[in-house]
Amino acid sequence: MSEEQMTGAKMVVEALRDQGVDVVFGYPGGAVLPIYDEIFQQNRIRHILVRHEQGAVHAAEGYARSTGKPGVVLVTSGPGATNAVTGLTDALMDSIPIVVLTGQVPTFMIGTDGFQEADTVGITRPCTKHNWLVRETDVLAGTIHEAFHVATHGRPGPVLVDIPKDVQFANGTYVGPKDVKTTHYTPKVKGDIELVTALAEAMETAKRPVFYTGGGVINSGNKASALLRQLVDMTGFPITSTLMGLGAYPSNGKNWLGMLGMHGLYEANLAMHDCDLMINVGARFDDRITGRIQDFSPGSVKAHIDIDPSSINKVIHVELPIIGDVAHVLEDLLKVWKTRGAKTDGAALKAWWNQIEDWRSVDCLKFKQIGKTIKPQHAIARLEALTRDHPDRYICTEVGQHQMWAAQYMHFNDPNRWMTSGGLGTMGYGFPASIGVQMAHPDALVINVAGEASWLMNMQEMGTAAQYRLPVKQFILNNERLGMVRQWQELLHGERYSHSWSEALPDFVKLAEAFGAKGIYCDNPDDLDEAIKEMLAYDGPVIMDCLVEKHENCFPMIPSGEPHNKMILGENADTQSAIKEGGAVLV
Repeated sequence: MSEEQMTGAKMVVEALRDQGVDVVFGYPGGAVLPIYDEIFQQNRIRHILVRHEQGAVHAAEGYARSTGKPGVVLVTSGPGATNAVTGLTDALMDSIPIVVLTGQVPTFMIGTDGFQEADTVGITRPCTKHNWLVRETDVLAGTIHEAFHVATHGRPGPVLVDIPKDVQFANGTYVGPKDVKTTHYTPKVKGDIELVTALAEAMETAKRPVFYTGGGVINSGNKASALLRQLVDMTGFPITSTLMGLGAYPSNGKNWLGMLGMHGLYEANLAMHDCDLMINVGARFDDRITGRIQDFSPGSVKAHIDIDPSSINKVIHVELPIIGDVAHVLEDLLKVWKTRGAKTDGAALKAWWNQIEDWRSVDCLKFKQIGKTIKPQHAIARLEALTRDHPDRYICTEVGQHQMWAAQYMHFNDPNRWMTSGGLGTMGYGFPASIGVQMAHPDALVINVAGEASWLMNMQEMGTAAQYRLPVKQFILNNERLGMVRQWQELLHGERYSHSWSEALPDFVKLAEAFGAKGIYCDNPDDLDEAIKEMLAYDGPVIMDCLVEKHENCFPMIPSGEPHNKMILGENADTQSAIKEGGAVLV
């Protein structure tokens, strides 16, 4: 439908249809009632009524991360828009494409402090990739199409379109996506071929290379992941990943080192520290990865492949800055490297892998499940064992210790199967994200690994799960503590546990039942497998309250401000071997 007269409210729905949107997460209010009236009069787009606007944005993030398509949110003005700010910032930090449509007071009331008025564009400017205030109905459709283009091209991210109520009521001319010019925003996707060639040359002579990959590989699409796998397998180079990049290279791949960073694996962190060629593919040198900047991988030549020019040399200076889309750059890199003979230093690589295997022998994730209290590591390991063969499994997490344990003990062989809040670290993310994933994949197994404190931040979304009969599984590791806060207080603040626990936790089984869902309680390792199987077998939403050790710490851990070769290991790791192999372990 193009060049047709209609109201602004109808334009919104038509534009969403033309963009291929099938699900919108939202919450109505006075400033968006014309749009909701149009939604009522059609059946092609499904609206999911959340219980809080933050939940709507996180649900859209889960939808986007698991599908590769933009998630869409519709909320009202004022508090509706301000409640969405946390989700917008989360999506900006993690490069998640979402389009948020907000209502606004009529144009003639803007600036008068009208009822439910807020400067939405001003408030959200720092936490969106771009935003618009639409003052004329004739430009509304074009603006929405432009918003989708900006959200999904270049480095993906959240955008927001603020739509005054009178613009929704007024008539204007609708234009389709093909009639909107977007040439003013055409991010560079092809990398500089001279720099690509220089990287291929560096790969030929590297003695201790490592691929350091991030969420940019997943955002680039399945082709990027396939090319990365091909390149890793052909070169024989080791590969590690950030929290956001898990699944881009399979965890059962022979070159996989595991996750790196503050709670990354010993062998991954030491490989990053001691490498002589670091190839950063779609990561941004986040502080959770780098540790102390001046001591980060001090002896390496660094290449950085990223579509976002502002990420290059922002934190770490690199010798080979390649601006471009991961898939395009990897395709060219493979061609150049093959044309030059697909050479590597085989003898040096063999010695490098021998060193890595020595680091791996430390077994940094080793733990012992003894006694009648469930170790959180054991709970995650059993969840992994009982679900890893499921043909269609998606894992979400909240934020904290449980998130790190899930990243350490759960394994992902495909992209888009792992949804977590990385850059912002948003407690309350996982539950609504799991709802978004389940909406996108109705027949899949969707599990949210949670801590009781994080989960309570958006617990009201149980109403959404129950209303739409979404069989999301909430696997709560309940240590009755703010686990990561308590761990830092123990290790860094003299065991002064200031407000890191709650004395008023709910009965999660009764809470589940109050929402019409199933509740399961487990506090004995002997009963754990059966409880997990019961959770998986139930055809509906489940809250599983798994009571775990209250004071378990998450290791390995790089203390804040320390370099990669100074790690705290758990009590069951072979710390003597670690010291012998060159890792200065703080114990």
